[in-house]
Amino acid sequence: MVLFCIEMIIVTGAAGFIGSCLVKKLNESGLGPIIAVDDFSNPEKNLNLANKTVFKQVERFEFIANPGAFGKPEFIFHIGARTDTTEFDTALLQKLNTNYTIQLWKYAAANDIPFIYASSAATYGLGDFSFEDDQSLLHTLKPLNPYGQSKHDFDLWAIEQTQTPPFWAGLKFFNVFGPNEYHKGRMASVVMHGTAQIREHNSIKLFRSHRPDYKDGEQVRDFIYVKDVLDVLMYLYHNRPKSAIYNLGTGQARSWNDLAKAIFAALNKPVDIQYIDIPADIRDKYQYFTEANMQKLIKTGYNKAFTSLEDAVADYIHNYLLTRSFY
Repeated sequence: MVLFCIEMIIVTGAAGFIGSCLVKKLNESGLGPIIAVDDFSNPEKNLNLANKTVFKQVERFEFIANPGAFGKPEFIFHIGARTDTTEFDTALLQKLNTNYTIQLWKYAAANDIPFIYASSAATYGLGDFSFEDDQSLLHTLKPLNPYGQSKHDFDLWAIEQTQTPPFWAGLKFFNVFGPNEYHKGRMASVVMHGTAQIREHNSIKLFRSHRPDYKDGEQVRDFIYVKDVLDVLMYLYHNRPKSAIYNLGTGQARSWNDLAKAIFAALNKPVDIQYIDIPADIRDKYQYFTEANMQKLIKTGYNKAFTSLEDAVADYIHNYLLTRSFY
């Protein structure tokens, strides 16, 4: 049975962290109907969709086996992926991240469907060649883990294609945090884990520095609130600038100490940070600095300010974590 829908939108990874927030944003914007594609076997993850409207839920492998069976969508947001940075099953990552995205791209290209997909800042590795989304530098990047490599492999494949969707964008997500990540376990953000630690023990544990040029807790990341990610996704959906790979961070790196202090402030508790060694097996692969160069996106006309780290952490904690609410 073929389902024909006006302005249908596909969201893969729809029950996940960013995907479910995107479904909510599309609902609020009056867009859709939405076909939600994911692995729906995790009841805890499925709670992310409890307060949202979708036209149909489709298992990810059922969908990719015959995407045309569900009608021709007006747009595809491919957010779904295996995102565990400690996953070392390269065949699984190749299947779920690289090959799945290739199949979806080919479907979008053959049917003239605009296509946004999630890449990752993990593709930059240690950032030896900066964190600039210049596609001419892609071949120089050296991801530090199989997850990053699986994303990088697709980026490299994408820029070589002559048959493309009418508009496409690959987004290199930096350190995204925010509501709807309860199901992620150890892969959830430090904001979520740190809030739990502080509420239980009145202290937080951060990795100490093993480099003389960085003090303990002064390693930095480009932390971006998921609501800012949604704003960029909606901007690309509506404006469709030049097809390309774009960074998606704030462009301003902040330290883990800054993040911890923001959590303490939001919880109205005195700061108590305890430093622990970085495990030896990941120490040589630990990133001390990440910061998205955002000029490429800004030059397309995106001009909305990103939420400050302190305001984003406060919103996340007060409106979601303390009441275990969903976006």
